[in-house]
Amino acid sequence: MSKREFRIWRGDTEGGELTDYQVEVNEGEVVLDVIHRLQATQTPDLACRWNCKAGKCGSCSVEINGKPRLACMTRMSTFEEEETVTVTPLRTFPIIRDLVTNVSYNYTKARETPAFAPPPELAPGEYRMQQVDVERSQEFRKCIECFLCQTVCHVIRDHEENKEAFSGPRMFIRAAELDMHPLDDRTDRAEQASHQQGIGYCNITKCCTEVCPEHIKITDNAIIPMKERVVDRRYDPLVWLGRKILRRDQVEQQATAGSAAAGVSGSPGTPGGEAGPVHYAAEPTPGGLSFAQEIPAPQPPVLDADGKLPMTETRFDKPGPASPFGEDVTFPVDPQQLNYRYWQAQA
Repeated sequence: MSKREFRIWRGDTEGGELTDYQVEVNEGEVVLDVIHRLQATQTPDLACRWNCKAGKCGSCSVEINGKPRLACMTRMSTFEEEETVTVTPLRTFPIIRDLVTNVSYNYTKARETPAFAPPPELAPGEYRMQQVDVERSQEFRKCIECFLCQTVCHVIRDHEENKEAFSGPRMFIRAAELDMHPLDDRTDRAEQASHQQGIGYCNITKCCTEVCPEHIKITDNAIIPMKERVVDRRYDPLVWLGRKILRRDQVEQQATAGSAAAGVSGSPGTPGGEAGPVHYAAEPTPGGLSFAQEIPAPQPPVLDADGKLPMTETRFDKPGPASPFGEDVTFPVDPQQLNYRYWQAQA
C-alpha cells in the first residue's frame, strides 16, 4: 500500500474546482477502487456513477488525465508513482454533480433513430439469416453505451450548437448495423444518416475508435461505409443527370402521381395518416431554375401513447421451430412451466 496524489473535480451546475486528495492505493487496484476508498474515508459526498465494475455497463465513464476512460478498467499501475491522477467528468455533457454528467442527449438521439423494420411477409419466428450476415453486424452489438466515443467527438465536444443536428458515433454504428441487416425493410438508412443524423459533419479523425473500450472499429467499419453509401446515392451519374434534366416542379408532379397510383394516403410515423415531407437536394443554376433529386424523407418509428417503442416481439402465440433438444419441446414454453411468473402477472 502506498500514498498517491489524486485531483478530482468537485462541483455542480453552479460551478466547481479541482480538489487534491492523498489516498492509499493497493497493488492491482483500478481508479474506481480509489474513488470508492475516497468516499469511504475522506469525502462521503463525492458523486460517482458506476454499476458492474467489470467494464460491461459503461456507467463509470470519466476523463482520467484528460482522456475519456472507464474508471473500472483503468489500472493504477499504468501511472507513474509520483504522477498526480486527475479525474474529471465527461466534458461534452452537462454536469449534474462532481463526476456525474447528464447524458440524456444520447438517449434522445437513440429515440430519433428508426428501429429495425422486419419484412412484412415474415412473421415473428420466421426470420432467417446467413451466419456471414450475423457476423457482419455483430461487432456493433458489442457497444456498452459508455458514450466515450460521444464525448471525445470534437463535433459536439467543441461545438455545442451541433448537438441538434449531429447524432454522434454511437448512433452511426447503430445506423450501419441496421443498414447491413439483410432483413431490415427500410431502404432510407443512408438518407436518414445524412439528413437527420448529420454523418456529413464527421471528418474521420478516428478519435472515437481510439477510446472505445470494446475495440469496435467505429470509423473504418461503420462511419466510412455509411459515408460511401450516402455519396454513392448523391453523386450517382444517372441521378445527377436526372437533376439536370427535370425541373423541381416536374419531380414533385411525378412524386404526387406515383403516390396516387400506389394508393398511398399517408406515411408511417406521422399522426393522422398525414403525408410526410419530401426532402430535395436542390442545386440552383445561374438561370434561376432549381433542379432537384427527390429523396424520400426518413420517417421516425411509431411510438405508443407513452412515447415508447411497442414491444410486439416479446410475446406471440405462434409456436417456434422444433427444438434441437427434442421434438416434444415447443416454443414459447407454456407459462405453467415457467419459474418466473412474469407473463402471468402481465395477463
